[in-house]
Amino acid sequence: MVGVRIENTVKAFGDIRAVDDVTLEIEKGEFFFLLGPSGCGKTTLLRIVAGFYFPDRGRILFDGRDMTGVAPNRRNTGMVFQNYALWPHMTVRANLSFGLEVRRIPENERRRRVDRALEIVRLVDLGDRFPNQLSGGQQQRVAVARALVMEPDVVLMDEPLSNLDAKLRLELREQIRGIHEELGVTIIYVTHDQQEALSMADRVALMDQGKIVQTGRPRDIYHCPANRFVADFMGDLLHVQSGVAQQLGGHAQAVALQHALRRRARLLAKHMRKARGGQT
Repeated sequence: MVGVRIENTVKAFGDIRAVDDVTLEIEKGEFFFLLGPSGCGKTTLLRIVAGFYFPDRGRILFDGRDMTGVAPNRRNTGMVFQNYALWPHMTVRANLSFGLEVRRIPENERRRRVDRALEIVRLVDLGDRFPNQLSGGQQQRVAVARALVMEPDVVLMDEPLSNLDAKLRLELREQIRGIHEELGVTIIYVTHDQQEALSMADRVALMDQGKIVQTGRPRDIYHCPANRFVADFMGDLLHVQSGVAQQLGGHAQAVALQHALRRRARLLAKHMRKARGGQT
C-alpha cells in the first residue's frame, strides 16, 4: 500500500474544467471517498489517479514518486468498475488470472493469488462458473477479487454498488469494509451515495463543479458542513433555514430560530437520541 498525493491537478474537456485545481493527501491504508453529485468531477479525478487520463496541470504522487506520466499498467493499481467489466467467455478463475498472465506471473503464483482472492470475497466454490451464471452481487465481488489479485498498492473503486438493489448494496458495503480492514490496502472510492460514504469511509472529500468543497471524517462533515452546498447535499436532516440575528448592547449575541428551524433541531435531537439507544 502507498499514500497518494493529488497536487494542484486540473483536467478540462473543452471549456469545462472537470477537475479544477484539486489537492488531496490520502494516507497509506486509508479508505478514502470522493463524494459528490453527478458531473462534479469525482470519476475524472479517479481516472487521473489510475492513469486513464493525463492531467492538464498538476501531479499524482505515490509515496512521493511522481506517477503523472506513468502508464496505467505500470502504476500497480487495481480498478473496480461500475459495470463489472468481466470477460463473459471466461470462468471466474480465468477472469482473475488473465491480468496475471499478461504480466507473465508464474503459474504457481497465479494459482495462489487467485485462490486467495476468491477466499477474500467468499467465492471459492464458484470459481468455475461463467459471469452469466452469477448474480449481480457475485459478479461485483468477482470484480473486486480481480482488482485484489494484482496485489495493488492502491484499489480504485468507481461507484461499484450503483447497479445493485438496496439489499445487496448493504451486504456488499459490509463486505468491502471488511476486506479493507483485513488487508489494510489504500482504497479510493467514488460515489454519489451519502449513506455509503457515511457508513464506510475513514475520510471523505466532497466535490462540486470540479473543486473540493470540504474534506474530513464523515461525522465531521455531517455535523459541521462547511457551506450551504455541503449542508444541502448531506441529507434530509441538514436543511438550511433562516433565522433572525438579535443584537444586545450593539453586538450580535444570539440567533432566534424561525419555527421551521426549531422544529428541525428538535427532530435532529430526537434522531440522535434514538441512534444512541435512547440515552440523553
